[in-house]
Amino acid sequence: MKRLKVAIDGPSGAGKSTVARSLAKRLGYAYIDTGAMYRAVALIAKLEAIAIDDETGLSRLASFLQITFSNQNDVIRVLCNGEDITEAIRAPDISLLASDVSKRKGVREALVRIQREMGQKGGVVLEGRDIGTVVFPDAEVKFYLDAKTEERAQRRRRELSEKGIEVDFPETLAEVVRRDQNDMRRALSPLRKAEDAILIDSTDRSIEEVVEEMLRAVHSKGE
Repeated sequence: MKRLKVAIDGPSGAGKSTVARSLAKRLGYAYIDTGAMYRAVALIAKLEAIAIDDETGLSRLASFLQITFSNQNDVIRVLCNGEDITEAIRAPDISLLASDVSKRKGVREALVRIQREMGQKGGVVLEGRDIGTVVFPDAEVKFYLDAKTEERAQRRRRELSEKGIEVDFPETLAEVVRRDQNDMRRALSPLRKAEDAILIDSTDRSIEEVVEEMLRAVHSKGE
């Protein structure tokens, strides 16, 4: 059977990572979290005190980082230069910093190049902000996963709470809104729905319901 490229785009908190991991497992595909790659650059830039407006420094960093994904007992771990950074890149400050980092042309060029190398042979589920519009505009199946802003903020708050990070709802909602504005208004590869993407609203829907709808779409393409 033909192994396809599946692109999942959408805003923060829509459930892309959870759904993409489940979909990839059901299909026997590789899973690539492109957002985690930008978070990795943001994390290392912070640790190495590279300024957010240092285009050259950030671009060089993105070009030389070795970012890989490892499936450990059905848990996807993010490794950077061999070090597990899965938890560190999910901190609220890194989330916002990643949004700023993603605006840098050199960073995007470096990471898009890596993402295309990872997915060029197919058999992959990639999720992010610009997969169906920029990274793989030729992807055989594209989804745009969305949810109401308040729902996305509640999910984000629960995620942080489960990791021992307590934040109040207004703060989390404000973070989600800022992230949306940054992603949708940036000049370079803004978040938007590809014309041929299937829109799925995950508000009040279970992960299984969303994954089943995606599976039907993938199978209809010959998988």
